[in-house]
Amino acid sequence: MSHEENLIACAQIVERGDADRFAAVMAVPVEFREYLWPLYAFNVEVARAPWVTEEAGIAEIRLQWWRDALSEIAAGKTPRRHPVVEPLAQAIWDMELDIADLDGLVDARRWDIYREPFADLGEQRRYLDATSGALMEAACVACCFVEEGLSDAQRSAARKVGFAQGVANWFMAVPDLEARGRKPMVDGTHDGVRALAEKALEALTETRSVAFGDEDQALLAAWRAKGVLREAVRDPAAVAEGRLGGSEFQRRVGLAWQSFTGRR
Repeated sequence: MSHEENLIACAQIVERGDADRFAAVMAVPVEFREYLWPLYAFNVEVARAPWVTEEAGIAEIRLQWWRDALSEIAAGKTPRRHPVVEPLAQAIWDMELDIADLDGLVDARRWDIYREPFADLGEQRRYLDATSGALMEAACVACCFVEEGLSDAQRSAARKVGFAQGVANWFMAVPDLEARGRKPMVDGTHDGVRALAEKALEALTETRSVAFGDEDQALLAAWRAKGVLREAVRDPAAVAEGRLGGSEFQRRVGLAWQSFTGRR
């Protein structure tokens, strides 16, 4: 497959597996999509790997396949002939993405294979940072077309936005995770849900003073986070009952508003 065909395949993977990020990428200028499509397609493929089988050993092998692919990219080897791996390798090399963070994202997904709950809130937060936080930082780097790259403040802000997005997405996934026999919440009481949502909103607020340039395009992927988190604070029972997220119209208006204003 050509590079263009691989990018189309990546876009289709994101469209099927991550509708919110797909909508966000479609709202950014075309020049950013070449790097965002393979990055988000990689995330979809890694996220689904633990769920395609009930056999823990097979799920581990699937995740290890991605870790091996990243290791080969890090070594400068010809990437595996795969519609996601090939354009991902190009994005990693062109934009100098942190392979250690991407490898950590894959490793963190091992939690999804098993049924043990998080030991505490700290462990849950590290999981969300290693998955959603790391992905957001990588996306910001992928959109950074300046020689000096991201500042430490921008990297920290990207992680915080990613964490808030991760909490929001996690809340919306709680009913499905519970149906699959997982224990997604360390503290699933109304007070516990509200406290975690408020922590994530606080993280978002802390990023408001950090200026972004082109890489602000990547932050658009978190366009639903604030609304979902505020809803969880107002109505924490909505998390377990699967009532978060609003109507399709509200979601689209929210994306348009954030795209127009850049407000986080």
